[in-house]
Amino acid sequence: MKVAVIGANGKAGRLIVAEAVARGLEVTAVVRGENHSTAQQVLKKDLFDLTKADLAGFNVVIDAFAAWTPETLPQHSTSLAHLCDILAGTKVRLLVVGGVICPQKVRLYSNLIQGLSSVFHRA
Repeated sequence: MKVAVIGANGKAGRLIVAEAVARGLEVTAVVRGENHSTAQQVLKKDLFDLTKADLAGFNVVIDAFAAWTPETLPQHSTSLAHLCDILAGTKVRLLVVGGVICPQKVRLYSNLIQGLSSVFHRA
């Protein structure tokens, strides 16, 4: 299964990438700068510059985008609208990861990837 993780350099993104790679998935990190995750492939591009063609080859796109300041918080809705627009009419599935404050983050991301794998193995 081919997975793209947007925000792969972030806290959640790195954990999601690591779990997906450990489970044998083909993972591409979507990052603005140098990749700091364990993804096998890298797409160096800003989320807001992504196109339908950029994401066409993936089974699933995981949006782990994060914005924390009052000035950047509105980007959560604009980024989600952008991703929905470019993925509309495709078979690519979009999973959005929200902020989680939890001591069991790794287990949560592990369960996310496990659920993702089971969905595609049934199909």
